[in-house]
Amino acid sequence: MHSKSICHRDIKLDNLIFHEQSGIVKIIDFGFTVFCKEPLKVFCGTPSYMSPEIVSKKEYSGPAADIWALGVVMYVMLTGYLPFKSD
Repeated sequence: MHSKSICHRDIKLDNLIFHEQSGIVKIIDFGFTVFCKEPLKVFCGTPSYMSPEIVSKKEYSGPAADIWALGVVMYVMLTGYLPFKSD
């Protein structure tokens, strides 16, 4: 998606599905998805998975925010807990 300048902006465990027979993970729920050739300003996503830039309401890189969220997903998969508490 990023190679096509598309950012999901709400990557989280609830938006990933696993197909057991093929072993493929798919991303679902593209409600916040945008083309992101320039820095983004819109505050959106799920707080526990948001990058610090989004939480601070600063301009942010869409692909970098998606990668941050993937890191949170990996952390949760390995530990069973979210790395940060959010309101």
